[in-house]
Amino acid sequence: MVGFSLEYKVLYRKYRPNCFKNIVGQDYTVKMLQNAIIHNKIAHSYLFTGPRGTGKTSTAKVFAKTINCQNIQNGEACGKCASCLAFEQSPDIIEIDAASNNGVDDIRELINNVKIAPTEGKYKIYIIDEVHMMTPSAFNALLLTLEEPPAHAIFIMATTNVESVPITILSRCQRFNFKKFSIEDLTKQIRYVCEQESISITDDAVLEIAYLSEGGMRDALSLLDQLSSNGEEITVDKILTNYGSISMKFIRDLIHNVENKEVSLVHQALIELQNTSSDYKIFIKKMIQELSEIAVSIVSGTYEGKFSYEQVKDLIFSFNDCLNKINIHVNPFVLIEVILFDSFSEKKSKNVDNYLENVDKILNKEEKNQKILDNVAVVSNEAEEVLRESTEKEDDYLNKLIQIRVNNCFTEAKKDALLKMQSFWSKLIHEDKIKPTIKSLILDSNVVAASDNYCILTAKLDSTVHLLNKSLEALTEELHSYLNDTIYFVALNEKDWQFEKKEYVKNIKNGQKYTLISEETLEDLKPKVYSEIEDIATNVFNHDKIELV
Repeated sequence: MVGFSLEYKVLYRKYRPNCFKNIVGQDYTVKMLQNAIIHNKIAHSYLFTGPRGTGKTSTAKVFAKTINCQNIQNGEACGKCASCLAFEQSPDIIEIDAASNNGVDDIRELINNVKIAPTEGKYKIYIIDEVHMMTPSAFNALLLTLEEPPAHAIFIMATTNVESVPITILSRCQRFNFKKFSIEDLTKQIRYVCEQESISITDDAVLEIAYLSEGGMRDALSLLDQLSSNGEEITVDKILTNYGSISMKFIRDLIHNVENKEVSLVHQALIELQNTSSDYKIFIKKMIQELSEIAVSIVSGTYEGKFSYEQVKDLIFSFNDCLNKINIHVNPFVLIEVILFDSFSEKKSKNVDNYLENVDKILNKEEKNQKILDNVAVVSNEAEEVLRESTEKEDDYLNKLIQIRVNNCFTEAKKDALLKMQSFWSKLIHEDKIKPTIKSLILDSNVVAASDNYCILTAKLDSTVHLLNKSLEALTEELHSYLNDTIYFVALNEKDWQFEKKEYVKNIKNGQKYTLISEETLEDLKPKVYSEIEDIATNVFNHDKIELV
């Protein structure tokens, strides 16, 4: 007789974090909650929002466990005291599923129990999951308690749909937004679980599971649980067969064939997709993901293929529209094939009518319209040529500026300047007056070298590095009032930074000295800044052909 173990726990429950240090991907939220515990500034109500499977309920449980711990150590539960050991069965931790207990009677019962002091811990903590499912009358009943709660009561509410939570509730809570897990966080955790469970899995399969989970850790571990049930090695082919997914190699090969206008190969690939019963939604999402990376490489100047930015942008928008038309009565792969074949045709970057409208605004003279119509055939080509030349000049200037600023920072780099700037950088995220666009760049970057006048930043994503370097003047101007000084910034990706750092160490060992280089040497290369009306005209004609009247 075969025996079945009743103690088996599914992976997402087995590896649910039981302390703050085990929570991955939500560093900001964890840090803020721990600071509240350390400084004894615990609020009476919290709202955790974000997509499913991002750790809202798990974090709520860890938070509840920690604030009732009898021996808190640096914002972490000790895990050994009576409160920690009895946490799962504690009468002071009340979990409520608002999806099934959403009526006013349920909330009234909760409110009556709130008045009762905790049995064992310092606080009585109510964790309300899916709080957006509560009825309006239930919310109104809860509101009265949130306004004047007992000192011993703490409410932690979680929701995947914050838009359905009344503003009166939101205004009485400290709100924390949980973000989707990055591919890096997901793959790291999947590999860790596989090591602990002795699950054999290929690197490609780890990435595929991370992608299919769409940023949800619970979904990732559930997929891993299913795939590992028979004890065989998990491969990407096994995942593709079972979940109708598509490999990234297939996606890249297809895009390559579209780029080279290989009609028969594109047609054959789409037939293959249909025959394998692949999920077209997954296919489209992966196409958009890969095309967006191509778009970034085109803008950053690292792309060596045949696609233009306009072609990639049109493909992304077309696929997005197709994804939104789920209830179509046509084979979706037919639409996909039409979208791909449509990209084979040459498209102008702008509509002729738009050119005429812009030119008419600039010239404001009726008699010039006929001349424009006579020359409309060359307008688009001239506009594209001007845009290309302008972009090349701007990239050339920016590349040389980056080299100069890295050199100048190394010339006078100091450890105390670095520490001072790193401390300043970490405090900037709490400044409310900083422009949102600048703050987002600060959040995604790190200070790695600094002098009294220069600062080198790094970022994980090339797109962030590109945006930082395009915003160098804005960054200097925005931070001038906070620094009471003018600091010239420059950004590198992590790979380039490691290279520059090694070169610096090598040069110093060889006795090579760094000397300051004036940025004035680049004045001739610096792109000219025209007025807004000239910018519109330049997008149509060469600048030397514009005569403002």
